[in-house]
Amino acid sequence: MNERRRVVAIVGPTGTGKTELACEVARRCGGEVISVDSLQVYRGMDIGTDKPSPTLQAEIPHHGIDLVNPDERMSAGHFARYARQAAEGVLGRGRPLILCGGTGLYARAFAGGLVEGLDAVPEIRDRLRRSSLDELYAELCACDPISAQRIHARDRVRIERALEVHRVLQRPLSAEHRRHGFRDRPFDVRWLGVFLERDLLWKRLRERVDRMFRRGFVDEVRGLHAAGYGPSLRPLQSIGYREVGWLLEGRASEEETREAVWVSTRRYAKRQRTWFRAEPGLVWFDGEQSQTIVDEALSQLCQ
Repeated sequence: MNERRRVVAIVGPTGTGKTELACEVARRCGGEVISVDSLQVYRGMDIGTDKPSPTLQAEIPHHGIDLVNPDERMSAGHFARYARQAAEGVLGRGRPLILCGGTGLYARAFAGGLVEGLDAVPEIRDRLRRSSLDELYAELCACDPISAQRIHARDRVRIERALEVHRVLQRPLSAEHRRHGFRDRPFDVRWLGVFLERDLLWKRLRERVDRMFRRGFVDEVRGLHAAGYGPSLRPLQSIGYREVGWLLEGRASEEETREAVWVSTRRYAKRQRTWFRAEPGLVWFDGEQSQTIVDEALSQLCQ
């Protein structure tokens, strides 16, 4: 008999309406939401991460938002431990639980655990940081081509981590993943993926970027910098915050910045779709068929 508690995960690329769907499901069943977004965990980063509004959060309990300041440490492992504890609390109160977001690694860490047991090695990290990103990615392609296929060529943080694992253990990170198998699964997660046809998604992402700037995105980033959260911090190097940082430095006009944010967001959406395609058991739904998705989520939660 399967005694694991049921959780529904609504995941997929940014801009597909996942938050609205998750909140409608929660509204209909009295549930709560855990956000699986690697940037919504940071306080003060609201507009650029498209956090649920305070009004919406007051109506529907959300977890996984505003956990740390932008200069504090956060990782998939830290998030998974927090999210699993939050899930135990929600389910322990007899409330349905909906996981919602687009950070695939965070969702996987919650559902199946992570490869643990290797702490950061400062000496190795210092050496890696002295190399160019192109040099690091070339090394990764040579020593761990499976990880190189999975990690984007510009994702310095994950490239450095994969190389650190290889240098310490003398075996590829991909081999550690195969050994681990992500079998640490305390919950019965049912995966619902949301997609939109490309042209519609691109249009929505363009509208989203324009809306962010109208809401004061530039002022948000300026305020973060003024508060001491400089542009070199990892969260401030994320999509949108990085490009607006260039604008504030005088390296780009607002029009050029908007275009750069839109292009970066499009590329990110493609990577998200690729990541979730590899998730076993995930069923895709057209985001325009919102009632079908809500009905399916409610059906899964009530089984």
